[in-house]
Amino acid sequence: MSDMAMDVLSPKIMLALAVVTTLLLAVVIKKIVDFCLWYRQFTKLMKKIPGPENTHWLYGDLHLLTDKHSDQFKLGQELTAKFPRMYKFWLGPLNATVVLNHPETIKQILKHADPKSKGFGGAYRHVYPWLGEGLLLADGQRWSRARRLLTPAFHFNILKPYLHIYNRATDQLMQKFERYAETGESFDLLKEMSLCTLDILLQCIFSMETDCQQRESEYVGYVLRLGEIWSKRNRKLWLFPDIIFNNTNWGRQFRDHCDKVHKIAEDIIRRRQQEIDQLDGMGERPYLDFLDLLLQAQDEDGKKLTQLEIRNEVDTFLFEGHDTTASSTSWLLYMLAQHQNHQQKVQEELDRVWASKSSEYVLWEDLPCFEYLTMCLKESLRISSTVPIIQRLVQREVTIDDKVFPPNTLFTIAINSVHHNPAVWENPNTYCPERFSQENLPNIDNFSYIPFSAGPRNCIGQHFALNEEKVILARILRHFHIRLDPSFTVEMKIGPVLKAEGGIRVILTKRHMQGLKSASF
Repeated sequence: MSDMAMDVLSPKIMLALAVVTTLLLAVVIKKIVDFCLWYRQFTKLMKKIPGPENTHWLYGDLHLLTDKHSDQFKLGQELTAKFPRMYKFWLGPLNATVVLNHPETIKQILKHADPKSKGFGGAYRHVYPWLGEGLLLADGQRWSRARRLLTPAFHFNILKPYLHIYNRATDQLMQKFERYAETGESFDLLKEMSLCTLDILLQCIFSMETDCQQRESEYVGYVLRLGEIWSKRNRKLWLFPDIIFNNTNWGRQFRDHCDKVHKIAEDIIRRRQQEIDQLDGMGERPYLDFLDLLLQAQDEDGKKLTQLEIRNEVDTFLFEGHDTTASSTSWLLYMLAQHQNHQQKVQEELDRVWASKSSEYVLWEDLPCFEYLTMCLKESLRISSTVPIIQRLVQREVTIDDKVFPPNTLFTIAINSVHHNPAVWENPNTYCPERFSQENLPNIDNFSYIPFSAGPRNCIGQHFALNEEKVILARILRHFHIRLDPSFTVEMKIGPVLKAEGGIRVILTKRHMQGLKSASF
């Protein structure tokens, strides 16, 4: 009986299989045809756009990105001087990015909320397993909802109590700096700044006190290593395919560390939610941390963020706010160590501010008083753009300089290049804080200075970061004179975050502050 049934059903099954196979084949053929048509249009357009010479048939222009970071920085400056508005850069045989390095061309992309590229060759694709669909990588309605729900977390009233956290973490940093000043030994400034900013973030996100500035933390180690692996993978074309990367030691370590940081974050989120449920609210808290605000956030219909969405935002905030702030504070101190006249001006300003203060801590009302420090910080962010590039994958047809780009064109916004573009800035390689004086600010185009990006997808946490940096920098520069270690050469390391290869080694000297009491940290 069963054999007879199979005989009857076999033609129907065969017909169904044939239909399914035909449909799948049709879909595949259509995708191939669509890609060929798009690629034909794209390559025709690319011929009209200038770019590097001697493009390799397989590697494209990636062979120009040598392991020597100073060469990469020099390449960007040379291409910008030669092509001051935009140029093409091939990422292999089938894909190219259009690099924009002028405010007029950049504006056409950043004024829209186009998604980040998570396709093959896109810089953000490789960090997706760690950060997921957080605010950095989310697209469309998911991004719009996340941005709307997270914006209240960065309101001034929320940021004010964080200054106490900034000051307490800086106390620990200052204790170390006191010891360095006493011995006169040189030390890696970037390393100490990295631990301090991570300490601050963990407290502001989780209210987690790890004492990471004094002793090693497993969680901190995982986070640092994930960032390192991501940066390295982005420079190795052969590691772009997941099937290859996942079977390397880096790939296995990346997955392992992702799992571990996710588990730690999930445990903290779960425990915090239980505490809130037991207290029937937030209870008596000196401040609301980022996690509290995520757990409270909800749509108009009362729908809250899921645990996965909360974890993604926590990981994203930690990723975006740690290395960037550590690097920008380190680069400013490096600039002031190079330009002693500007360092002296900042210190004179700080002395005036503290002359009427009774507290060692930087208070909210002190921040507007740091005018020259702010000018120096802005100029440092221009010279040493903490995030050198960002990318956008346009979902629409876009016209730039009379050239029509089709949907799915990958644009690279070269922040570091526009900040050093001689067609935009006079003497772009000269450190000149006066560019950002109140008199000169009206002359600066909104898209010529974009350390925090611009447009609807700009950095949501820029005020958090700037406040944190000003507190740390003001406290350090008030008490210490800083100079570079003459035996150490600082070289820029270009990656997702602009760092110094091998760190920034400096020597501290205790300042003699007349009329001001010495502080104990």
